[in-house]
Amino acid sequence: MENLDFEKGEGLIPAIIQDSVTRKVLMLGYMNREALDRTLESGQVTFYSRSKERLWTKGESSGNFLEFVEAREDCDGDALLIYARPTGPVCHKGTDTCWAESNTSGLSFLSHLEGIIAMRKAELENPGESSGSYVASLMGKGIEKVAQKVGEEAVESVIEALGNDEERFLNENADLLFHQMVLLQAKGYELADIIRVLESRHQPPR
Repeated sequence: MENLDFEKGEGLIPAIIQDSVTRKVLMLGYMNREALDRTLESGQVTFYSRSKERLWTKGESSGNFLEFVEAREDCDGDALLIYARPTGPVCHKGTDTCWAESNTSGLSFLSHLEGIIAMRKAELENPGESSGSYVASLMGKGIEKVAQKVGEEAVESVIEALGNDEERFLNENADLLFHQMVLLQAKGYELADIIRVLESRHQPPR
């Protein structure tokens, strides 16, 4: 963050706030150097209010804080992209975003889940930091056990597909997808690798 150019905006730079999980744009605020430092130190996104002419932490009155995750500067060093986790509606009007959009996770949650699986895999390389998680335990048994688990979940998904219990069918498919993601990570791959294969097969309509 040392290359940020606060002088260009007379001490302020725009900060775009994006949900770290859903990737939805939540709001736009302004930061001076002190607001950025406060954000990094406290873990709660803090802005400089141009109307109140002071620092203000988002949620200080409503309780709907933005938990800081990561900050990135743009190519010119005069704007920030802040990844955060909202603890409630972001807009003062009570909506999820300042554009009145619903902040739903959708498929982007898979990226969040993939990141957690990757962290659990990393625990195998640092046993002293192990959380005792299911993923780390399964991966620790070797690739054969992971692959076997995917096979078991696939069979159970097929069985439920032949029945009429919607909840069991969805749960078994969730288990299958989760363990498939674990298998990919165990083999050193990501969902993006599968997406590339699918894209290479796709033939756009003529």
